[in-house]
Amino acid sequence: MIVFQVIFWTGLFLIGYTYLIFPAIMHLMARVRRHDREEGPDLTSMGTARGPDHRENPSAEAENLPLLSILIAAYNEAGVIESKVRSLLGSEYPPDRVEILVGSDASTDGTSEIIQRLEEQHDRLEAVIFENRTGKPGIINHLVTRSRGEILVITDANVMLDKHTLMELARSFHSPGTGLVDTRMVNPLKTKDGISRQERFYISREVKIKHHESVVWGTMMGPFGGCYAVRKSAYEPVPDHFLVDDFFVNMTVLKKGLQCVSNVHAVVFEEVSSNLAEEFRRKRRISAGNFQNLNRFGSMLLSPRPGVSFCFLSHKVIRWIVPFLVILTIGSSIVLAPGSTFYLLMALLQGTVLMVPVLDHLLRKFKIHSLPLRFISHFVLMNLALLAGFFRYAKGIKSNVWQPTKRNQD
Repeated sequence: MIVFQVIFWTGLFLIGYTYLIFPAIMHLMARVRRHDREEGPDLTSMGTARGPDHRENPSAEAENLPLLSILIAAYNEAGVIESKVRSLLGSEYPPDRVEILVGSDASTDGTSEIIQRLEEQHDRLEAVIFENRTGKPGIINHLVTRSRGEILVITDANVMLDKHTLMELARSFHSPGTGLVDTRMVNPLKTKDGISRQERFYISREVKIKHHESVVWGTMMGPFGGCYAVRKSAYEPVPDHFLVDDFFVNMTVLKKGLQCVSNVHAVVFEEVSSNLAEEFRRKRRISAGNFQNLNRFGSMLLSPRPGVSFCFLSHKVIRWIVPFLVILTIGSSIVLAPGSTFYLLMALLQGTVLMVPVLDHLLRKFKIHSLPLRFISHFVLMNLALLAGFFRYAKGIKSNVWQPTKRNQD
């Protein structure tokens, strides 16, 4: 029975560690790091954002700004692609220091025609039309070969940029040790009957954790895939059939000894899906890609570089295996329950938590919305998506073509 007790408490500790203890550790370490840096002479040595209030000699700075190549892979994005391009054209970044390359992945809804029309109107825009479905990584890999910029800004069609964002991203590469810079996603709060509140909370929390990782060590674990920037010299083509290209790029940058950081002043906007089925499908796909990356970069768990192995294990790997930890804790508590009231109660508690999504679904039928239940339901279902993604990975991934997540859903 001792073995099952060890399994139970180890699993319970690891779940609490990745979701509660590790974020708290990073928060405290970031506060100490900020205090030390405020007392030192160089506040930008980590390549983090300086913010709009720290601009010095704008005219001199403009002369030294890098050329940005903005890369967009689009599939059936006719509803947003023109707004996206116009949000880029409206940036405060000098027009002669920007090029925009849009790849249409065999779109069938008029996306290709829209970007070709915009190409005729704007010299800075290049439309690349793909006749066969290629997948986002393949599109981006191809656009990289056509790009001229020192800095690549990889962004999705439905993600809109604040007019200051490109400037903030460029400033973050002031340090030569910075290889990748993430943006801060902001999304509007939507209706209470969907999952957008829970997604917004999750994303906001992830932004904070990743920012703390970048402040302490410059080892941010994965950018927001909707918009991030990377040095072209540090970019490596994403392999065929890889599903989570942004994390692959992030880890290759870290492997080269460069820093991956978060710039909270580089703001972008994206609406979060409120449809559970759509979000489950998206997270299952991401989960399968996570295990691809774990297989590819597992050796970095032994990295001697400060922060890399610690953040990779604590923030990502343990979280990816939480579904298996839950199975182990429930299984061990059931085995121990006959001889212990405590473990019986723990088994009943865990079983009740797993049934919350069913209860939440029934309450919604009667227009009853409980925020605590919705958060528990979201946690359970997203971990089920992780489990489903693992089995998809185990079966073998043969294609990385994607369907855009539907937005504006009630």
